Amino acid sequence: MPTDPVDAEAIEKSLEIAAERGGDLTDVVYARLFERQPQMKPLFWRDADNAIKGEMLMRAFEAILDFIRAREFADHLVRTEVVNHAGYDVPPEVFATFFGLIAEVVEETCGPEWSPAMAAAWRRTLADLDRYVAGPAALVH
Repeated sequence: MPTDPVDAEAIEKSLEIAAERGGDLTDVVYARLFERQPQMKPLFWRDADNAIKGEMLMRAFEAILDFIRAREFADHLVRTEVVNHAGYDVPPEVFATFFGLIAEVVEETCGPEWSPAMAAAWRRTLADLDRYVAGPAALVH
């Protein structure tokens, strides 16, 4: 089911504000990921300059933007990346954690410009994304 256009606009606005106020959020997002999922940090041992983390975060933002609008690739990408990352011993729930961390960091970066509409839009979108992370059985309901 596509994202409600009002929710899509709220998420886009939150991302715009976060980009303007916070710039590159890579360090903040990954610090939070490693704090909550410390078993993920060793997987990035070769990423001394944050290039891999930055690329992954950029792709996550692209996926979120596609997911809330056209869904030309994001729904398939999420499911594919869950399988791909299993080869690196990354459990599917880390993807749900990651998208949720992005939402948290965006909220904090937006500061007083964060609105109840943004919170509700992110909450619904994260729930929808979680269904794709969980796999095909979760999409039936």
